Amino acid sequence: MISVSQRFNQLKQKSQCALIPFITAGDPNLDTTVRAIELLAQNGADMIELGVPYSDPLADGPVIQAAATRALKQGVCLNDVLNIVKNVKVDIPIILFTYYNPIFYRGVENFISTIADAGVKGLVVPDLPLEEAESFLEIAQNYGIEVTLLVAPTSPLERIEQIALKSQGFIYLVSVTGVTGVRSNIEARVEDLISKLKTVTDKPIGVGFGISEPAQALQMKQWGADGVIVGSAFVKKLANLDGEKGLQELATLCHHLKQAINN
Repeated sequence: MISVSQRFNQLKQKSQCALIPFITAGDPNLDTTVRAIELLAQNGADMIELGVPYSDPLADGPVIQAAATRALKQGVCLNDVLNIVKNVKVDIPIILFTYYNPIFYRGVENFISTIADAGVKGLVVPDLPLEEAESFLEIAQNYGIEVTLLVAPTSPLERIEQIALKSQGFIYLVSVTGVTGVRSNIEARVEDLISKLKTVTDKPIGVGFGISEPAQALQMKQWGADGVIVGSAFVKKLANLDGEKGLQELATLCHHLKQAINN
């Protein structure tokens, strides 16, 4: 499996924008998660962000919170998530999305080495502050894990520069002030934020939070994004009581999103 950076480089050579779907592991069940990952890879996903269910997901809106709660009620834990990564049949990078507490509980180096052994290529930790990231990033780098840091829309330019310098794989630009979730409109200032980032770094910029439709994904590409991250819209499909229908709708949405950003 190639790295996150390598995948972005491949896409850059083709002048393509990356599509990065997010789903919550174990919702509605582990078998469906495996099938969803494989369907996403077959329908245009360039990388997949896989959420580890957590009881206090501060950055997540109601759709992903509910998905995490359903997964936790079934007893889904980190080992289950990593077994999915080990066994799923895809050749695109899998990025783990987890809060810091499970990492702290296991110990940073133990956690990083464990996820690296499973085949994880990237890591997003939304509650890891920049000021505490230095040693974490060094350990991850030693194990071939790229840790992507988040830029908030309220971040001053000096902080944006520091995050851009340290972020690995790509830079995760949060498009809204607040939590994840489907929104009808993307704030116009995102265009300005992408432009600002482009002046301080040549690393890829992935935009997430609030993007749910092909037209919104295309807008991000037109504004200069190198990648588009879509979460709640996919998670809602998997929450469908008819599992097969949910998987079909997930595959269709992925295909339409990829088609939109590559036309």
